[in-house]
Amino acid sequence: MGFLTGRVTCMRFKVDGKPPRSFGTDVLEQLADNAIGKQRVATSDGSQAGWIAADHILDTSFDLAKNVINDALHVAMRVDEQKMPGDLLRAYYQVELQALTANNPSGHPSGKQKREARAYAKDRLETEAKDGRFLRRKAIPIVWDAPSNELLVGSTAVTALDRLVTLFHHTFKRKFEYLGAGRQAFNLAELSNQTRHVDDAKPTTFTPGGEVSEFAWMPDENNRDFLGNEFLLWLWHTLENEADTIKLADDSEVTLMIARTLQLECPRGQTGRESISSDGPSKLPEAHRALQAGKLPRKMGLTLVRHEAQYELTLQAESLAINAARLPAPEEEDARARLDERVTQLRHLLETLDLLYAAFLKLRLADEWTKEASRIKKWLHLERRSNG
Repeated sequence: MGFLTGRVTCMRFKVDGKPPRSFGTDVLEQLADNAIGKQRVATSDGSQAGWIAADHILDTSFDLAKNVINDALHVAMRVDEQKMPGDLLRAYYQVELQALTANNPSGHPSGKQKREARAYAKDRLETEAKDGRFLRRKAIPIVWDAPSNELLVGSTAVTALDRLVTLFHHTFKRKFEYLGAGRQAFNLAELSNQTRHVDDAKPTTFTPGGEVSEFAWMPDENNRDFLGNEFLLWLWHTLENEADTIKLADDSEVTLMIARTLQLECPRGQTGRESISSDGPSKLPEAHRALQAGKLPRKMGLTLVRHEAQYELTLQAESLAINAARLPAPEEEDARARLDERVTQLRHLLETLDLLYAAFLKLRLADEWTKEASRIKKWLHLERRSNG
């Protein structure tokens, strides 16, 4: 389930407080006390959320060997919701209304009969729902990584995150903070005492008349998530004009290629969105025309290689969320060792993305960004002329 097999999709959050030294039986007891089905207060819509273990959607047997892998807690939040079928509700209403109006001289239902039919249909559906026939169960995988004290959540749905905030705090008495492009920029800038530069950062204008003060996809004008859009544009420019290998702060190198998918959107919300699927989407003329029209990248498919490990993923600009990441196949033969290796690979991928983003921020928050932005503008201008 979740992060241990197949492709990985996740958003990242920082858990407050000190990182756990380890996950022990006390954590398992907290999970068991808040497992699905043990919710003390039902919500108004009859839904509930609780923890499940790793084997399947009905598994509530938490175990150290199963749920703690390589200093990472791997569980899932299950959400149970009653989804009443609207078509069945309408059918019950019509059947009851027809019976109530059968003897009406006019053949038309009265207001009272309509109310009675609606009440009957609702009561019948709610009675049938008691046996669970309309219950929908959804599992959202969760990894709490002890070394980084990060929470990896296998969903980007706002309602799911709202439920997780409540459940996590009720279980562990802790909160967590969303690690989008802006928050990550502040965290990385703290290491070099550059947080003021992040505070002062304004969106860069890359095209004539392309000044933007507010982004249509960012309701909070005070965050700095637009740095994620500029990060993907910087990557695009670097790979196309300089080199496909970037030196990182730890003296390692990452080799990249833009692949499979590219999504660009007008930050003003005026000229729409451009979604491109291709082996080399950034090479296509329509991709460059979208940039020249003032659109910014919001999603980018990437293939990257670092320390001889290759990853394929789609990176979302503002949230830095990872979608459908393919990790290298584990080389270990022992089943437990393969799981440990899988967690190590996941950490390596996140570290690589952090180092790559830090390389961008080192330039973006320095005086050299003026020159780099000028090179990007010149590139777009030359592309405009060549395409014109």
